[in-house]
Amino acid sequence: MATIAPEGSPALEPSRGFIATNLLVCSFFWGSSYLFIKLMSGQVSPFAIAAGRGLLGAASLALWIRWLGQSPLPRRHEVRHWLILGATNGWLPNILVAYALIQLASGPAAMIQAAGPLVTALVAHMIFAEEHLNGRRLAGILIGLAGVALLIGPRLFEGGATTLSVLAMVGTMLSYAAGNLYVRAVPAASGDPMRLALGQQVCSGGVALLLTLIVVGPASLLVLSDHWAAMLMLGIICTAIPMTVFMRLIRAAGPTRAAMTGYLVPTVAAIMGVLVLGETLELRQVAAGCIILLGVFLVTTAPRGAKTA
Repeated sequence: MATIAPEGSPALEPSRGFIATNLLVCSFFWGSSYLFIKLMSGQVSPFAIAAGRGLLGAASLALWIRWLGQSPLPRRHEVRHWLILGATNGWLPNILVAYALIQLASGPAAMIQAAGPLVTALVAHMIFAEEHLNGRRLAGILIGLAGVALLIGPRLFEGGATTLSVLAMVGTMLSYAAGNLYVRAVPAASGDPMRLALGQQVCSGGVALLLTLIVVGPASLLVLSDHWAAMLMLGIICTAIPMTVFMRLIRAAGPTRAAMTGYLVPTVAAIMGVLVLGETLELRQVAAGCIILLGVFLVTTAPRGAKTA
């Protein structure tokens, strides 16, 4: 299959410090989102949470872009990118996850989604010239996947799955992988990370709001007022900031490296549960976290190289 080479002159290889810092920022804020969702104690509909999170993220990014002197409205050449990213990284996986978890246990669901970095790496290897999947990268991805399986532990073998629920989680994983790959393929003229993040949140939040009104009704949105602090943190700190950083990371370091957040996020979520919610951290989870970090280290420190003919 033909590969897509970098546009223009070869871009400078991002430093390991840049990659590690951006991975940790994304993982920390996205991992913290589980905490704020838990603090809502199941009193808010998942549809309402998705709508509030997306719209708050979009509003904060729009204000920031306006402050920088730009219009937050989509330019003609950006509309298609906003719509695609809003679907692949937004409302579509949110719907699929909501459906899958009705019958599928959280352990198997998380493991299916954790296959995302591997799928991303394999596809990126075929379509992007600088995303060659060498032995070090592949080893790191597989080690990280094993660490996630260990982190999930006994929940990995929980039952209750149906074919459709499994397919829904596979669709979720593929949707996120497609979104990450698409970000890398967006032309430089349309690939400003902050504007891509804004467009994704506008489209995702807008569709989620429409679904909320149709599925659970307007009254579900009123409940958000009782959890305004958690929603603000979820929409601004745990959505707008890490999404912008993630877009920048994909553009600079490639989708394979950026996808490693899929391994780090559950690790951060487990640590936050211990520190804030008083949950117990098992030796298995500590070992899993170390294995995941080893896998991420191998992938992020592997040099990017063009595929040979």
